[in-house]
Order: sequence, then structure tokens, then C-alpha cells
Amino acid sequence: MMDVPTANQSQTPCQPWAGQNGWSPASPQEPPCNPLPSFHHLNLGSPSDQIPCYDHLQASNQGDLTTFSSYNTHLSTIYANNADQSVQRIFPDAHASSIVPAASHGRNIPPCSLPLLNKGTQPCKPQQMPIISPHSPYQAICSPFQPPYTHQDSLNGPQSPHQKHLPISSPSFGQCVNQSPQCTPQPAFERANVESSVGYTHNHAPPSSPIQQQPQWTLSPDSKGTINEFVPNAAVQDRNITPQSPNSESRYGLDPELLPSAVKVIAEDRAEWEGKVFVSEPFSRLPPLATTSCIIEDRGNASPFAIRSASYCVPCEGQTALLSCLPLGALVTPLAKQTAEEKPLPVCKEPECVLGCGWCGASMCPAMGWQDCGQRFYCPFCGKLSEVPWQHYQPTKGVEGVRVDKDKRPELSMGSYEILSSQKGEPAALLLAIDVSASALRGGHLEFATQQILTLLTSLSREDGDAMSDVRVGLMTYDSRIHLYDLSPALSRPHMLVITETEDLQLPVREGLLVSLKNSIECIDSVLQLIPQFSPECDDSSGVPMELPVKAGLAVLQALSCPGKLLIFHTAPLIEMGHAKSSSGFFGSNKPKSIFQPSELAVSLAKECVSQGCGVHLFVLSQQDVGGAWPGHIPYLTGGALYTYNHLQGELDRERFSTDLKRIVETDTGYKAELRIFVSKDLRVSGCYGLFIPGPSPGQVPMATLDWFTTLAVELAHTRALDETRGVAIQAVLSYSTQTGDRRTRVHTLTLRCSHHLQDTFRQYQAQTLLTFYCKKIYCAALERPLQELREELQTEATEALASYRKHCCSASVSAGQLVLPQYLRALPVYINSLRKSEVLLPGLRSSVHQRLQQRCQVLSMDACSTSTHFYPLLLPLPLSVDSSNSPNSEEALRCCAASLEPTGLYLVHAPLTLLLWVGTQVPVCTLVKLFNASCFSSLPSGETKLPVLENPLSVSVRSLINTLNSQTPCARKLWVVKQGDTCEEALQRHLVEDKSPNGGASYADFLYHLHVNSVRLLQ
Repeated sequence: MMDVPTANQSQTPCQPWAGQNGWSPASPQEPPCNPLPSFHHLNLGSPSDQIPCYDHLQASNQGDLTTFSSYNTHLSTIYANNADQSVQRIFPDAHASSIVPAASHGRNIPPCSLPLLNKGTQPCKPQQMPIISPHSPYQAICSPFQPPYTHQDSLNGPQSPHQKHLPISSPSFGQCVNQSPQCTPQPAFERANVESSVGYTHNHAPPSSPIQQQPQWTLSPDSKGTINEFVPNAAVQDRNITPQSPNSESRYGLDPELLPSAVKVIAEDRAEWEGKVFVSEPFSRLPPLATTSCIIEDRGNASPFAIRSASYCVPCEGQTALLSCLPLGALVTPLAKQTAEEKPLPVCKEPECVLGCGWCGASMCPAMGWQDCGQRFYCPFCGKLSEVPWQHYQPTKGVEGVRVDKDKRPELSMGSYEILSSQKGEPAALLLAIDVSASALRGGHLEFATQQILTLLTSLSREDGDAMSDVRVGLMTYDSRIHLYDLSPALSRPHMLVITETEDLQLPVREGLLVSLKNSIECIDSVLQLIPQFSPECDDSSGVPMELPVKAGLAVLQALSCPGKLLIFHTAPLIEMGHAKSSSGFFGSNKPKSIFQPSELAVSLAKECVSQGCGVHLFVLSQQDVGGAWPGHIPYLTGGALYTYNHLQGELDRERFSTDLKRIVETDTGYKAELRIFVSKDLRVSGCYGLFIPGPSPGQVPMATLDWFTTLAVELAHTRALDETRGVAIQAVLSYSTQTGDRRTRVHTLTLRCSHHLQDTFRQYQAQTLLTFYCKKIYCAALERPLQELREELQTEATEALASYRKHCCSASVSAGQLVLPQYLRALPVYINSLRKSEVLLPGLRSSVHQRLQQRCQVLSMDACSTSTHFYPLLLPLPLSVDSSNSPNSEEALRCCAASLEPTGLYLVHAPLTLLLWVGTQVPVCTLVKLFNASCFSSLPSGETKLPVLENPLSVSVRSLINTLNSQTPCARKLWVVKQGDTCEEALQRHLVEDKSPNGGASYADFLYHLHVNSVRLLQ
């Protein structure tokens, strides 16, 4: 790895060689070092295959390539957006090879030339210039910039204090680093099969200057489609207008603006699919991205928002899957919401539904194959034949053997449907546990909390016909004891029942502990009004175990045999039960263990909640970030969540509390759920990742509660070779109870193609899906493994995948200076780098242990859309004035780097857990008055704030945009105003993921360079 050069480091200016390319004859001051030392001895072939020979690459017009390389003075980028395009072969001659892009024949495509960051350098003068075909629009210019290889780790190294301010700093790349005279630069298109011509050799010496060529996509001769020329905007072309920030500069001369852009990928997909209909048929093509809002029409395949496969073409052989170095799996969101334009999920009653496989238990779906005129069907999940009961028999028709009643039965024609069971269970309950310890009563927030609870329950009781209007509600309070309330309407007033023996909880009564909300709202009102007037009876200075209210609430639900939500409002200091003198399980225990691991008691209690269907939601009303046990393990393991506030004193905290409380109570939830995953008989479920307690097998997951947001990742592995004609089927079957006690089974089935060609598999991966899969797998592995090991493993897998694609799937011999990416994985490097330097995996001094624990759990439950937005936030420019043509739009996002920020602009940073509004120093005063009601920049408050309600178009449109973005998140957020140059800018820096991280993570440009260098080294 390489070090991070700080702003005050001196570098020897480059002294041009006579007749050479401007390299310094001096030797490096530090010994050369491989950016990935672990790859020094990594060998993918025999010793004779160590040289970078590309003769083995197969010629095909099916490859989707994005090749990127950069010159020091001129760059050209040509994008081909058709799925059947490939890079044209290079035909080497005795000295150099020429590139003849197929798309250039008969067309004059001018190159888009832009300077790189290092202005002080001069164009090279190589002794042998490469031979360029007259048909090619490209110019080969060698780069005099040599990457400074030293002995430190550039990807994880600390950030210089000189590089922490946003945004604007002039470039500092006008100097060259000393270069050894032995490292002679080579022509840009030198032969790929000559070892000395490629800048990366298989020995331990560093590469010579990477052959930096123009970015390009080219068309194969027989492909169909057009070439769209990529022309950066004028601000990028003129570096005097927006100089690069030190945080986004590349030490290797790469212009960050010309790297593959996640924003561009998302925008292209939205332009193609936004608001349109995607028909989901068996073996359908790659669906729209998770961040694209579109209408899904189910014609036999589950919606991608319910099941999204990592690749929509599965390798037939396990060895081929291992060769890709990318995971096989799927993301499953069992209760995914449907848009208003989509048809509601069909429901069939259990007695009328055609039964599924009697051997493996898989549900009926379009993937079943009918035989013997419909008397039997073949199950793709176990490979066995099942008889059809006489009452469900219908004949088949046609060559394909389709049942005549297929279109009338959802289980035969739909990828997703529900089965309504004839059995009915107990309705779910809502149980409220309120802390009335001395610290809670002194805090002064109980009156507000109880008033908000009462307001919500009163509004629910008045909604006739709603499922929550007749919900059963229970109340209890606690300090070091448990206070239960008999709320029976027959009583003249509620009765309090005090339990002092908390070790072995025994309920004195059962009647009246859970009552109908409609019939007992007056009794509930009287108790909630009295709670703030309680007098403290016990000393809670030693803390109150969080497990105490959980055990009490669970005992109530168990006694009445019903599932439910347990809402705990806690204030007292938190301790772990049985460790009253210890601050925490991981702070106070002598036994070394990961800070992410819950205690044995927490896991045991969570298992009981899962078996009962009890989801725990914990509101910590006095935020405790230092010391004390982290209380979130039980809530997150039961499908609930942890919400922290600062005594509810501020208006923003109170608004957030009210919003969170309403969302929790009103969100449609599945109780006492079990998810089963079925896959084709030649595959198996090798792992399942998410927030849950593992079941008896990876393909069987019990859950206490889950909602529309809950997403799990399933990893698959081969047991034997797949049949290409049959394809692959994945089925997710969720059995759960509704709020009213109905027992339902939701079935999602996805069918995928198979292929013997590795190239077909690479073409069917999407970067957002891979990011979500990697996130869930790595964050689950953080329970047991060192974080540094996980970061290195993530980087290694990405590097090996790039090397594998380069080796096995390129349809042309590309030079070592070209970065080759599959069409739909262009954004994968920036996503992987953002995951590597996240707060969970690369902790800094700026985040507490509690914040890291909570962020891990919050991100683990996210779906693909929220996960990709979390690791690459939306950076939205806001207009300084609003009319009909420039109202703020959530689709006009910029790249997440400091260079995107202008001092004259306003920018909104949207991530699922954060909402920031950055204000430049040169924003017009009239804009500040319209939006903030502030007369000048210095009087503008920074930090947590709420935009004032002003009656002007700018204020109305910005607040409307914020409300729209907040409606897409699972929890309420506070708006942070960040002023340019203010200390709050550090909060923004963590979200500018293309820049260097304040915690020491590498910039996107540097990380991409390392991936490319080491992927080429793997082939040597």
C-alpha cells in the first residue's frame, strides 16, 4: 500500500530526461512496495503464464465492457449503452498495436479532451510513438506522472490535518516524484504479450508508470445501438472555475470527474425505466435498479423489489461460479410494498389453492412442470414428482403442457401471491412499558411522552374499520419493580398491581391486562394522565436493567397467547441484568469478545420473543453514548429498533419522537413469522444474512416481527452442475400472522437463466445488488472476525473479480493501462470503497461505540435502494430562486465529492439516516432571507435546525422536497445545516464518499487505481 501524501510534504520536481519522457533519473527515496502486499505471491496460473498474455481471451460480441484509462494531458470517453457491445480486438504488429473501434468506421467522432489535475507537467516525447490507425479518433500521449510508491498504507492511512477542510483548494499535482532510471516508460499501445512492455511485472518491483489511455467504450461490428459521447460540463473543463479539493485529488494523476460515475449510472437507468412498466416474466431480463421507481407487472416472476438476484444468469458449474469471484445469491424482502399503480397481491384461500410439493414443502408456482395431462407435476426444488389431488385436477393443453385454468389461478400464473389459511390465531397486541424511576420523573419529559401516546391511541380508536382501531392495548410502568394495570371497563377505575419479585415473574391476574382500545380508551387516558405525577419510590442510581420490562411484557403476551409489539420508554441508566456493578458486557467483562456481540442473556431473551412473536421497540429518552450497556441487541433481533433522544427538551427531538411513535404503531407488520428459502435441487442455501436469530438451517429463518422494509441476503452454492434448459428457481415462502390474527403465507418465486459462459454471468450482475449483499454479509461477519481482515477480504474479492473478468470475458486484448468493467458494475468500485471506509468497518474517533453498533443494525435491515443511498448519498443542488423551470428535483444529483460544491450554492445531502443542507459562503443574501429568514451568512445558525415556514416559492419547494425524502426513510431524521468553513463540515465530509474519509479511508480515484493495478498483477 502507499502512503497518503500530506499537504506539507515536499517532492522533488521532475527533471526531464534528454530524449526521454520526462522521468527523473534519481532513484526513489523509499523502497518500492506493492499496493496489495498480499498479492505478491498470488498466482492464478503456472509460472509460464505469469506474463500478461491475452491470447486466451475469447472473441465474442456479447461482452459488455467499460474501459477506462487516462492520459496526463488529453482524455476521451465514449460510452456505448447497448447490451450487445464489446471492445474491439487489438491487432499487434512488430512494434505496437493499433485500435480500430468498430464504431469509428464511417463516422467522425471527435475525442473529448480534458486536462488532468497536474498542470505543471509537459507532454511526453517517447522515442517510439505507438502506431494509431487512421480510423481511430484517439491520440496516444504518455504520462510523465509516476505514482509515489512508499511503504505506508494509502487506503487505510490517517488523513492529514491539512486536508480536512471543504471544499476549495487549488491543485497540487504540478510536481513529479523521483523515478528510477531502470523503469523506462513504454508506448501506450505496446504489445500486451511482451512482459517488459506492460508496466506491471510479476516480481516485487513496483510498476512503471501505468499506461494511461483515454476512457472508451466501443461497439463490436455486428452490435446494434448507438454511441453516446460523454462530454463533461463546462465547469469541469475549466479548472480555474472549480479547482479540485485536496480530499478528491488523485495521487496518480487521475481526474475524478472522468471515473465511472454512480450518479450517471442511476440517471441512465431512471431515464430508461422511471414511471414505466417492467414486465416480470419467467427468465426475464435484468430489472431496473433498486433506486428507480417503476411499475412492476407480474407475469410469472416475482417483483425485483421482493426478490432481487445477485446475477440474473447463474453459472451452470460451480467451478465457473468460483472463477467469477462474485457471490451467487439473492436479496429477499418478503413484505415489500407495492406502488399504487400496481395490482394488489392476489389472495387465494387455502382449501381452494392447488397444493405444492409434498416432498420438500415448496409452494405451488409457475416453475412447476406438469406431466401426464396434469395428473402429476415436477418440482424443480427437489426434483421429484407429486400427484395432484382429484379435487384440484385440471387437464393440460399445448406442447408445453400448460393447465387450462392457469390464468384463473394466481398460484399457477403469478410470481407472487398469498394464501389465506383457514385457521385464525390471536390478534396482535400493543403493550406500552413506561419508565417511572427517579431519573425519569426528574427528567421532565414524561408529560410530553404520555401525551403523545394518548393522542395517538385516541386517533386510532376513532378510525372505524381500521385494523388498529380495535387493537388490544396494555399498560405497565416500572422502576426496579413492575407495575401492571387492570384496565377492565367493568371496573370503576383502573387497578395497579405491583410485582416486586422480578427474578421469577408471576402474573397475579390475566384479565384486564390487555383490553380493547375502543372500549377502554377512558381507562387508558386516566392512567397516562397520572403517570407524570408519580413520586419516586426507589433509588435507581445503580441503573435499571433493560431486560426487566422485556421480561414483564413477554410474560403478559405469553399468558394471553398472543403476539404483539412491546414499546419501552426508558430513561434510567442502563445495566445488564446480573451485572449491576458492571458498566457493560463488553466494557466490564474480562473475557475478550467483539463489541458487536450481544450477551448470552440478551440472545436467550430475544429467542423467547421470537417464539412468541413479540417485537421490541425501545425509546431511550436520555441519550447515553459513553459507557453503559448498549440496549439495542434485543430490539433489533426481534424486528424492532432503538430510538435515542435527548430528554425530549428540544422541538426537533419532540417532532422526531412523535413521528417515530406513529410510524411504529401504524406500520403493517407480520408477527410470529418464519421464512423458508427453496432453491433448485442442484443448488443449496449456504448462508443467510440479516438481523435475526439463526434458525435450524440457513434456509429457515424464524422472526418475531417484520415489516415492508426488512430485507435479508441469501447466499447460494452449487451441489452439482445445473441443467441449462431448466434454469434456476428461487422461492421465498413467508408464513406470518397479521394484526387481526389471520394466518397467511406469502409466496415469491423467481426463475433465472443458466449459462456455461462466464461472460453471461458477469453481464447480469448489478452493482447496487452486490453492494447490499456484501454489506449484509460483511456486517454479519463483524460479530466474529477482525474488521481489518474484513476490509482486506472485501478489497481482495473486488480485485479478483476484476482480474477474472479481464482474463476470461474480454472480447479483445486490452492494454494494461485500461480498466475493464462489466457494463452494469461500473459503480461497484465506488460502492465497495464506501463500504470499506464506513463507520462500522473503519471506525474513527468521531463515532462512539454505541453509534457504530446502532448504525450496523440500521443498515443491516435496509433494502437495496436504501443501502445504495446510504453508501452513496444523493447530493442535490438547490436553486437559489424557484420558478416553474428550476424547482428542486431529487433526480438531479451530483457526484459525492467536495469538487461538486460551489461556494455560491445550496446543496442537500440525502441518506437514509442523515439529512444535511450545505450552505456556501457566497450564497446571495436574498436566498438566505427566503429560505432561512437570515439577513447574512454569519447570522445563519448551523447544526440541528428546522426550516422556518415562509410563504415564498423557494421555501415551499425546498420544504416539500425534504418532506418527500423523509417519507422514504424508515425513521425520522433531523435536518442539519452545515455552513461552509464551519466545524460542522466534518459531518458532511463523511458523506462525500468519493473523497478521502476523515477516518483515513482512500478516495475513490486512489482506490480504483489500486483495484486496477492489482487486478493486472494477478494476471502476470
